[in-house]
Amino acid sequence: MSARDFAEVVDQIRKESPRFDRGAYFFVKQALDHTLKSIKKESDGRVGRHVSGQELLAGIREFALEQYGPMAFTVLDRWGVRKCEDFGEIVFNLVEYGVLGKTEQDRREDFATGYDFREAFVHPFESARARGGRHTRLEEAAE
Repeated sequence: MSARDFAEVVDQIRKESPRFDRGAYFFVKQALDHTLKSIKKESDGRVGRHVSGQELLAGIREFALEQYGPMAFTVLDRWGVRKCEDFGEIVFNLVEYGVLGKTEQDRREDFATGYDFREAFVHPFESARARGGRHTRLEEAAE
């Protein structure tokens, strides 16, 4: 599917349900590509494997932190994405329009047992003092 076709599908979805900003759909598509590349790397180049909701959530978190750093929480919030279930809604909107596939076992509820957004997107960048003395990875690297 070309970028233009994807954009047209996103516009159609948003006409029916404008809950999420169009940027959220493009982000989820990019995060899925990122997740698939990570899985391919971990599986010695084998491809064609289905990505579970939990794997996609992990990939989304990693990709968001890489792309937006300390602004990830704010960017997602601006797009209307405030919990893992919102990613599930976006994914299943894309499934309903034939952009993404799913297995019989895939459910929206797979995204309900994800992570807390503050813990996932704010906590890694809080100062050690704000967290009661624990260091972030960035602070540990600087020591």
